[in-house]
Amino acid sequence: MKATEIRELEQAALESKLKDSRAELFNLRFRLATGQLDDTNKISVVKKDIARLQTEIRSRQIAAAKSVEG
Repeated sequence: MKATEIRELEQAALESKLKDSRAELFNLRFRLATGQLDDTNKISVVKKDIARLQTEIRSRQIAAAKSVEG
């Protein structure tokens, strides 16, 4: 998922995507531990997506706090 796609999402969609990505990461780690995961690169891709989602959520929180202050 690209950063531009993430910026276009609404807050509820961001949180939903974050929840889904965390569940996917859990499943990938479980499959890795049991030896069923073929593409180990998928774990790093999902982790980067989670980081992008968290960054966008936090930047929106900061922007909302600034708009309240001033």
